[in-house]
Amino acid sequence: MKHAPLLPVILFALLTSGVQSSALAINPPVTPDTPINAKNTQPQKQSSMVVQEQKEKPVTGYETIEWVKLIPKEDLDALMNPPEYLNDIQDGSEQDQFSNQVQNAIEAASNDTYQQALVSTKVLTEMNGKKIKIPGFIVPLEFDDEQNVIQFFLVPYFGACIHEPPPPPNQMIYVTYPKGLKVDDLYQAFWISGKLQTALFEDQLGTAAYTMNMDEFELF
Repeated sequence: MKHAPLLPVILFALLTSGVQSSALAINPPVTPDTPINAKNTQPQKQSSMVVQEQKEKPVTGYETIEWVKLIPKEDLDALMNPPEYLNDIQDGSEQDQFSNQVQNAIEAASNDTYQQALVSTKVLTEMNGKKIKIPGFIVPLEFDDEQNVIQFFLVPYFGACIHEPPPPPNQMIYVTYPKGLKVDDLYQAFWISGKLQTALFEDQLGTAAYTMNMDEFELF
């Protein structure tokens, strides 16, 4: 599997546009209180349901957390207070073009706490080894012979890494599940449970600062 260490910086440049709404704003992170998206409430055919018939037996002892519990305070503060210059970028302007966003992001990353937070791999060490239950959307990375997902990114909003730029690495979890998870509808959010590890994983679709071997899952 090829790795692209600079790709997260390149993709995160899309988030620096003051006119293009941030993916985190357009698609707010899933939390335990988040209502299911209207697209998820529409009647679906049985074939489009997103889980295997052999659902994992519930396992106790997992702490239910929200995504903000994985991000260091300094990074969260930086993301919640974006620099004013972002508001000065006009939609469709030369500064708004992808290539210029990339260059601007790279140049600013060295001294801009907001840009640094967008690509931050800083983690909360106290989360290492903790058994957690967290909601999110699945970005498939690898399949088995039956087209079940055995490796994926868990992300806090729909479309991340595919239709939208990826979240900061400390807002992504690389998950492995050798048994395989049948995913027919990427709009469907899941509850994922397992032991969290503070380990870096890089892929051409993004970089995760946390990893997990999944123990169980259920529909959100």
